[in-house]
Amino acid sequence: MHSPFKKLFTPLNFAGYVTWAAIGWEVVFLGSGVPAWLGSAAPAWLLATLHLAWFGLFLGVLGSDENANNRLRVMVLAQYVFAFAMMALARNSTLPILLILCAVQVAHLWSPRGAAVVLGLVNLALYGIYAFVWDWGSPVVGTLMVGCFQIFAASAAWFGISAERARDELAATNADLLATRSLLAETARDGERLRLSRELHDVAGHKLTALKLNLAALARDPRVTGDAQVALCARLADELLADIREVVQQMRRSDGMDLGPAIEALATPFPRPRLHLQIDGDTRVGSLAQAEAVLRAVQEGLTNAARHSQANNLWVVLAREPGGLRLDIRDDGRGRGALEPGNGLRGMRERLQALGGGLELGRTDTGGVHLQAWLPVAA
Repeated sequence: MHSPFKKLFTPLNFAGYVTWAAIGWEVVFLGSGVPAWLGSAAPAWLLATLHLAWFGLFLGVLGSDENANNRLRVMVLAQYVFAFAMMALARNSTLPILLILCAVQVAHLWSPRGAAVVLGLVNLALYGIYAFVWDWGSPVVGTLMVGCFQIFAASAAWFGISAERARDELAATNADLLATRSLLAETARDGERLRLSRELHDVAGHKLTALKLNLAALARDPRVTGDAQVALCARLADELLADIREVVQQMRRSDGMDLGPAIEALATPFPRPRLHLQIDGDTRVGSLAQAEAVLRAVQEGLTNAARHSQANNLWVVLAREPGGLRLDIRDDGRGRGALEPGNGLRGMRERLQALGGGLELGRTDTGGVHLQAWLPVAA
């Protein structure tokens, strides 16, 4: 199921649908009181049209991209207009519940200060409905009751948003720590390999050279000249010294870092998107600087897909090309418009350019983010 439809069919949204349907059934089919300013009841078809229009806007907000805040705010304000229009045409105590559903949306789309302003103005208008349109005996009490429910709903929604943001930040931090741990582990392995190679060269190599010199001096002694055992010891010392030199050279040579496990570990903390990793053949990076650049690029792609693109899948392809490495990262988000690089993407580009590589930003045909990075073989 596509992401917008998944958002529509959540338990909380279903609760909103049932609430809307119950209000509509009572207002349209069971009848409502007539406001003081109307001489007769409003037509049922008009109330049903306004109620359906409110629901259409409600669905539009729930299924839309959360990054389009200005458009969604207009849609929420239009919901308020339809809700107050129904309250102006029908006197029914269930209609203000629509304002509670709107308050949840306000918490998602406005800052806390902006939400407080919107809710304050809405409840002033609600007081006007109670006092001058419905002619209630206690408009202040009615406004306080509905207002408190709005504040409760908005607060619950805000705490949910805060928890989700904290989860995303924790996942990003955890991914950063995992990338750093992988780099540190590789650095430690390289350091240990170099230390052992130096020890072999300096200690064993030095003593074997001294042994060879002593065996050569012994072979010149007239008492053991032509002795097969001495000749065998000298030959074995030569072979052992050659073997140690070969081992030292191999330990100093690195076949590069295998990034597959490190990249998969990066995606572990994220509940979404799902990582699809492809590393062609035996593609390996040749240095720790390259490894850091690739890991940080994938980390940024994961973070952006989780926070901004609302993507469910992320595809990462690392391939070796003539002259270098190519990293392709794309997600199935539904963004719009040109990409505006933030600090993360700018830092990624700077890191790649420092190694002689580069980065291209774009969108896929469906609106997802597409990052293409490349690095030379010798960075």
